Amino acid sequence: MTLPFLAAFSPQLLMPVMAGFSLGFSLILAIGAQNAFVLRQGIRGQHVLPIVLTCALSDALLITAGVAGFGTLADWLPWFETAMRLGGVVFLTLYGLRALRAAWVGGAAMEAAGEGQLALWPALLTCLAFTWLNPHVYLDTLVLLGAISAQYSPAWGFGLGAVAASFTFFFLLGYGARLLAPLFARPRAWQVLDLLIGLVMLALALKLLLM
Repeated sequence: MTLPFLAAFSPQLLMPVMAGFSLGFSLILAIGAQNAFVLRQGIRGQHVLPIVLTCALSDALLITAGVAGFGTLADWLPWFETAMRLGGVVFLTLYGLRALRAAWVGGAAMEAAGEGQLALWPALLTCLAFTWLNPHVYLDTLVLLGAISAQYSPAWGFGLGAVAASFTFFFLLGYGARLLAPLFARPRAWQVLDLLIGLVMLALALKLLLM
């Protein structure tokens, strides 16, 4: 006899969940203002839980909208899925090449200290601005993740994996920041990270192209 909640994690569901988790985690690893802000706050130990929850819940809303909305739109416009998939190939390729270029050029050390302390509400508003005023977040969640989710069944499993990746990443970044700070003060660490991101993005672009 199989318990209902264990039956939900069948091999058919595990594959889209893991695919969503790996792509979501790879996309969110990119160096940006939001991650830098979370890292700074994590190093100081200030408002860590509200900030990481704000980032992760914002991602969850966008990913859910992308997965749900793209499926409906693909039913109305059959050619839209192919167009978005090819758009994803272009986006991932450019994303990967940019990361590889950053790894080659180097010099992107994270300056974690240097800002004054923020009260809770200014910190949350700053976090929301970094999240919702960044045009790339809409490409990553509504377009790219939404388009790729249509390649998996069930699509919501892919979305669940991407949401889990967001929560995992932000909690690790926020609470692990004190451990990572000495490492990512070195430009070489960012070069290695950018190299890995670039290779993952190009591999995903190739996989999408061959679908």
